[in-house]
Amino acid sequence: MASGIFALLDDIGALMDDVASAAKVATKKTAGILGDDLAVNAEKSTGFVSSRELPVLWAITKGSFLNKIIIIPAVFLLNVYYPPAIIVILIVGGAYLSYEGVEKVIEFLFHRKQQKPEIRPIEEGRRNEELEKIKINDAVRTDFILSVEIIIIALSTVLDQELWLRIAAVSTVAVIATVGVYGVVALIVRMDDVGFKLIKRTQGEGFLGWFGQLLVNSLPVIIRILSVVGTIALLLVSGGLFLHNIPFLKKFETAAPELLVSLVLGLIAGLITFLLVWGVRKLLTLFRN
Repeated sequence: MASGIFALLDDIGALMDDVASAAKVATKKTAGILGDDLAVNAEKSTGFVSSRELPVLWAITKGSFLNKIIIIPAVFLLNVYYPPAIIVILIVGGAYLSYEGVEKVIEFLFHRKQQKPEIRPIEEGRRNEELEKIKINDAVRTDFILSVEIIIIALSTVLDQELWLRIAAVSTVAVIATVGVYGVVALIVRMDDVGFKLIKRTQGEGFLGWFGQLLVNSLPVIIRILSVVGTIALLLVSGGLFLHNIPFLKKFETAAPELLVSLVLGLIAGLITFLLVWGVRKLLTLFRN
């Protein structure tokens, strides 16, 4: 009896080793996109009132988990029954990400000096809730596109493995991606609170007081950096999706560094998508009038 239990435990250990090895390879392959995912989602998860930062981040995290619950079985089914659909999904997702990136660039260049509409005190609570929901939904949509790419890349590294191992490895990468990315984001958005507590405890004196002040002063700088890095990441990811999934664009891979090519493709695609969306909106406005 005892030997049977030990044999079972040994088999379980061997299976866990297989999953860990496969997940390690898949995680290495997705490391680049995970970095972009962190930059994009950190930028999208900031800018809220301090008391709402963690609830908003938790809402986005739950949305991210739901995205992956939907994506994993869908990608597995498409990979078996209709692989070309995955390419189409990646290209459509790339168009969305490039549009988001270019929209941020245009907003920075042409609209940043425009004053925000005044919010009356009576409407402020309701308006803040609406803006919060809009930003959460926007973050979850962007996470969906990035998650699709993460899952597809992870799956591509374990296609030669048994089905159960593929599912286990891809699911492990999905959990690591969500917990890791949003765990780091949570640390970033709560930097100032930790800093204030250190300052209050030490009355701003000594090393801890200095460190607390550093955390408080660093957060706005980090948020501005993340805003820029997040926009660049959107363009790089979208450009990379086009570069690797549209055959006639692959000839540009050797023409210049891949990052530069991806950035240019992301900008071009984003500008085209932005103009198309702008044109459709104008036409709809004309028809309504």
